[in-house]
Amino acid sequence: MAKESMKAREVKRAKLIARYAEKRARLKAEGDYDALQALPKNASPVRAHNRCKITGRPKGYIRQFGISRIQFREMASQGLIPGVKKASW
Repeated sequence: MAKESMKAREVKRAKLIARYAEKRARLKAEGDYDALQALPKNASPVRAHNRCKITGRPKGYIRQFGISRIQFREMASQGLIPGVKKASW
């Protein structure tokens, strides 16, 4: 389980990215790189990192479901993810 501060930091980054997205796109289109440099570092979408919605784990993230591989396996075994079942042949 990730620390709460790490989860909060990612939420804060996501809000900043959303707030500055329009301004960033406009400045990029104009080619005003000096103004782009003046924006906050965390407003850059590159700095965002995908984390599991349940545990906050940063590695083994499955984009389609928004959770880590470990949580995916547990939830799939319990039948909590529709359309997913354990393979057997």
